[in-house]
Amino acid sequence: MIVELPNTTTSKITKRIVKMREQGGVVALGRVLTLVVITKRGREEEAIEAANLASREHPCRIIVLAAGSPEDKTCLDAEIRVGGDAGASEVIVLRGSGELAVESESVLSALLLPDAPIVAWWHTDAPASPSKSAVGRIAHRRITDSANSADPRDALEHIAQTYADGDTDLAWTRLTNWRVQLAAALDQYDGSDPITGLQVEGASDSPSTLLLAAWLHRALNVPITVTEDPSGTGIRRVVMERHNGNVELTRPGSLEATLLQPGQPEQKISLPRRSLQDCLAEELRRLDPDLVFGEVITLGLPKLLAEEKVVKA
Repeated sequence: MIVELPNTTTSKITKRIVKMREQGGVVALGRVLTLVVITKRGREEEAIEAANLASREHPCRIIVLAAGSPEDKTCLDAEIRVGGDAGASEVIVLRGSGELAVESESVLSALLLPDAPIVAWWHTDAPASPSKSAVGRIAHRRITDSANSADPRDALEHIAQTYADGDTDLAWTRLTNWRVQLAAALDQYDGSDPITGLQVEGASDSPSTLLLAAWLHRALNVPITVTEDPSGTGIRRVVMERHNGNVELTRPGSLEATLLQPGQPEQKISLPRRSLQDCLAEELRRLDPDLVFGEVITLGLPKLLAEEKVVKA
């Protein structure tokens, strides 16, 4: 069910939600958090789809701020989506223009679930400093996506400079399965044949490649080479160099990887690229700061960029 409320106010939206609940009980209670999605006009459906799928694991109220033009007349149009149009949640879409075309805590305050954590997700462009933005100041977790930037490397460096506890980036979330596989491979070896070098290969437009390299470089503290592949290919290969034979994890496509280890047969591993909703669902599982990401982005990344050797594939 979709209820449209043109030229409205947050007070009217709240009253309509209460009325819908009283009349039909279509808006279920039991939400665990409020997810605030900040996106551009015309991109909201993509964000709503991902948030709806993630909400099946984390029932929440989804508030979508789809900014219009600040040059237009000040106006607030809204939609309330429940039932099949809202996954396991209720979705409130706010399309503001004029003075309401920017993030505003005052617009949100009446619509937030009482006494529930707030997660902010910038689906498109991130603010200069998420923790100091109007929505970020009230959020427990703040999710950005440096992959949407024209220059992902510059975006990561900016995140490193403005990082605050509670910040995270989906480029880091996309690494979860790579980190799990590499950590499992490392667990099989004792310290008798230490790692002497690292090679990380991935697309030039992939911030995940740099974050994976920064994580490994910080954890192992050995020389590293980052090889840049053509844009759009994602992470391709990680090599951990040892005197008695390298450990190599390679993903030539987007679904399956090959793990090569000294003295062991070749292993085929399922390592698909993660969908937007999978990454978002993972981030909604935790409301405490991601300390590992904080260390990698503020300490590991600057160290990597200062010492790395970058070559073209």
